Amino acid sequence: MATEQSQRTGGGPRTGGGTLSGVTRWMENLSETGFAYLLLTPALLLLGTIALWPLLSTFRLSLFADSLTGGLGNFAGIQNYVAVLTGQRNALLPAPFLPSSLTVDALFGSALTVTLIFTVVSVFFETIIGFGQALVLNQDFRGRRWVRVAIIIPWAVPIVIQGMLFYLLFQPGIGLFIGREGNPTILQTLGPFSATPLANTVDATLIIIVADIWKTTAFMALLILAGLQSIDRTLYDVARVAGASKWQTFKRITFPLVLPSVLVAMLFRTIQAMRIYGVIETVAGCTTVPSLSCLVISSFNNTLVGTSATIAFITAGIIALVVSVYIFKYAREEMG
Repeated sequence: MATEQSQRTGGGPRTGGGTLSGVTRWMENLSETGFAYLLLTPALLLLGTIALWPLLSTFRLSLFADSLTGGLGNFAGIQNYVAVLTGQRNALLPAPFLPSSLTVDALFGSALTVTLIFTVVSVFFETIIGFGQALVLNQDFRGRRWVRVAIIIPWAVPIVIQGMLFYLLFQPGIGLFIGREGNPTILQTLGPFSATPLANTVDATLIIIVADIWKTTAFMALLILAGLQSIDRTLYDVARVAGASKWQTFKRITFPLVLPSVLVAMLFRTIQAMRIYGVIETVAGCTTVPSLSCLVISSFNNTLVGTSATIAFITAGIIALVVSVYIFKYAREEMG
């Protein structure tokens, strides 16, 4: 009798069911976006753990001084950051982190400047050329499938093969674009390259930018093409009936609707460009064209573990700042 009365009055046996019903009602009241985030929570927690653990470990290493015998020295706090950002560590690094002056040699001799120049120039041209390729591939024409395959081929080339290709093209004496001493090619006569471009920081940086644009433009084109094909085709029919010109259609329909896809593509490419290493090491070497990733690896190989971790964490901070700008811009485009 007591048990039956307890069940009728909502006693103990119904507590679990009431809690479950409350959770069910809470989930039913969630918006579609909130419910989607709820389903993604386990994956986000897993990815967050995988991503944050190396980052936190790197930050911990950056708080220790370098040891001449390898490994870590004594606890140094933020001294490594002060030393790197003020140039005090430049004498120990394979290349300076910051430029010592505003001369061309000093700017291109610093890892931060080279990385930023490479990122801005390569991502800019890859976006412009990739956008043009995507607009062409979005049209119906005979042989479009083969054109798509031809555009993807450079992107499929491994980084080492890409680097060796451009290394041989600009190798003095055997390269297609660099002639033997006393017999310069037309590109050398009219262009910016010296007799030994792979040994010159400015020339080598330009070559590496061209190599990256050649390889990665296809990546941008594919992402932007996906955005173009997601646009409702009836909008173009309405614009055609209304008498809109091709420029008006592009300005009012194509560009605003594909802009979020362009921003996502630029975000991915910017993150990759900030971590450039493989093509530099293969084409000219990190001693000729220093980058932040080159500086991290070279410092670690020279047993400067604390300094290497410091530069790596600063690089991650710069990438996070750039990503936040893209996300802010993307959110504005989605809302507006």
